Amino acid sequence: MLERDLRNTLESLGVRDTRLLVAVSGGRDSMVLLDLLRRVAPALRLDLVVGHVDHGLRGAESAGDEAHVREAAREAGLEYRTRTIDPEAARAGGSSRARPTLEEAARSERRAALVAVSEACGCSAIVTAHHAGDQAETVLLRILRGTGPDGLAAMSEQSDGGRWLRPLLAVMPERIEAWAEEHAIASRLDSSNQDRRFARNRLRHDWIPGLSETFNPQLLRALCDLAEAQRRDREWIDDLVAQAARERIEIGPSGIQLAIDGWDEVPEALARRLIRQTLVEAGLGRDVTRRHLERALDFLRRGREAGRDKRIELPKGVVLRRSGDAFVCEVVSDRGEMPADDNARVQGRV
Repeated sequence: MLERDLRNTLESLGVRDTRLLVAVSGGRDSMVLLDLLRRVAPALRLDLVVGHVDHGLRGAESAGDEAHVREAAREAGLEYRTRTIDPEAARAGGSSRARPTLEEAARSERRAALVAVSEACGCSAIVTAHHAGDQAETVLLRILRGTGPDGLAAMSEQSDGGRWLRPLLAVMPERIEAWAEEHAIASRLDSSNQDRRFARNRLRHDWIPGLSETFNPQLLRALCDLAEAQRRDREWIDDLVAQAARERIEIGPSGIQLAIDGWDEVPEALARRLIRQTLVEAGLGRDVTRRHLERALDFLRRGREAGRDKRIELPKGVVLRRSGDAFVCEVVSDRGEMPADDNARVQGRV
């Protein structure tokens, strides 16, 4: 049934007659993914390439993982590509605030390496073995760290224009474990997955089992259902935001122009999404905070009452200012410094 479910998922995503890079770490989940894809590949006319990323963090153990995946690709008669990354080097330099954690650096470097390999070998997409357990952990981590409604959507089966595929995202981890046992799939055990220094490992081994036992035995399914419901809502909301953006925002070579009138009539939830979209487009990305959105919305709602020489400064040199009969969001500095006063400073009297 797992093989059938994978095939149905790929067909629903329009994955057929194409070349795919399969991200294989050597662990159980990715080895099961590789086995399943090999089984459905003939029917869907898929050309598979095995890709492995060596993080260089576990010495001989990492070398053993690479050898295991290489041999699996050889036995399957599949093309094999590997890349070595250095997450520690990616964390070097910069301020402590901007420096990623080791987990974040490893994930970013791994994704970049897989994209590079995919492009080099002409693959249309990268397939990963993320499953329902990973999805549930992502949702819960975001709740604990603080997130908005969009963050609850977590991962999707297909993202980045189809570049990333997660066909096992709805599959519970016990089904993957059962498949591995039934088909005697050899895999490697990553000792870092037991390291409690990493938040996801503490969540996986300690907190989720406790929450499941105390509150809800179907906790993983409940969290995945929450993500799916939020993802569907976001698709509908995104259409509304896109329509409103066409009416109120214009992106051009000299910056981003926003309508000067009517912001006090836009529902606050919609206005915040429009402002976030504007600030992300301007280059703020993950630096956008709730405080920034509040200050920007207050400024926009003043409309023509906002003086022509007034502006709000934001991180990374991004400025929101009044310019004639419009507001303009633009980058006026590449210093990348955070204003000292509350992360957003108003120039002049607004």
